[in-house]
Amino acid sequence: MNRTASIKDVANQARVAVGTVSNVLNYPDRVSQRTKDRVLAAIEELGFIRNDAARQLRAGHSRTIGLIVPDVGNPFYTSMARAAETAAVLQGSAVLLGDSSQDAGRESNYIDLFQEQRVQGLLISPVGDVTDRLQALRDRGIPSVLVDRSADASSFSSVSVDDDAGGYLAARHLLDTGRRRLAFVGGPVSIQQVADRLHGARRAVAENPDASLEVLDSDGQTVLAGRRVGNDLVGRGPQVLPDGIFCANDLLALGVMQSLAMTHTYRIPEDTALIGYDDIDFAESAVVPLSSIRQPTEALGRTAIELLAEELETGSSAHRSVIFTPELVVRHSTSRTIFGS
Repeated sequence: MNRTASIKDVANQARVAVGTVSNVLNYPDRVSQRTKDRVLAAIEELGFIRNDAARQLRAGHSRTIGLIVPDVGNPFYTSMARAAETAAVLQGSAVLLGDSSQDAGRESNYIDLFQEQRVQGLLISPVGDVTDRLQALRDRGIPSVLVDRSADASSFSSVSVDDDAGGYLAARHLLDTGRRRLAFVGGPVSIQQVADRLHGARRAVAENPDASLEVLDSDGQTVLAGRRVGNDLVGRGPQVLPDGIFCANDLLALGVMQSLAMTHTYRIPEDTALIGYDDIDFAESAVVPLSSIRQPTEALGRTAIELLAEELETGSSAHRSVIFTPELVVRHSTSRTIFGS
């Protein structure tokens, strides 16, 4: 079996030093065109393939970027990860994706794994307190950027959406359509995004003395978790059903919608208006097209890569916090035609 050609074989074939071949591969501007042509011809003739893994090991890092998200099954994070990957490829890097499943221990394991892989940097939407871990990574030359989570720019770069403003938009919209008995579905509130959306909703309700907001904790942020909350609401009967429901994400809202629809008794938006958060693709194609608060997922992913590139350029000496403004998207699930407002 023929062995793989080495860089020394290329140097012998081209009648140059091994260092010259290395310069052709890594610093071509340092080599004359005549010598470069001779080395490239030897590479072509021998079928030499550079050992990128070994080169990265010597450099102390790879061309990969770690990305840790709480739930890869959530289309919001899938879309954001895809945008980050696209931006990374344009910069000559690749993204390694880790799903923490909203588990702090699993999140910590991924941080360890990506450190062992010598990633260039880490993008993370944290579920636990990872400040000390990320600072330790930075001390080892691996910068981090918080994604979908704001941070003090003196500590880390971050890209996020103003979830307090988003929660306000959602509740304000329900109030503007005439709803007064509102419910917020989401949990756990230990998740910063959920807490911020709830806070914004409370601000909107406080502007209307005749309005109320009930908080319904969910045991997750999935469709099934939404269905469980919806089943509890159905069991109450029509007299105590909230006339407006704001869910902390679209998956929860779709689950609530399924529970209400399966009874063939409660109608959306006639009996209760329903709005979600994220504006995932499924929102528009739901049985009742779902109103939602749109987050700029592509911009989040793209900006995260840009911020990481800045950190790598400056040696983590400068940090930036980028906050996007969410947008209200109105569909049939909160139709104004029922209440005429």
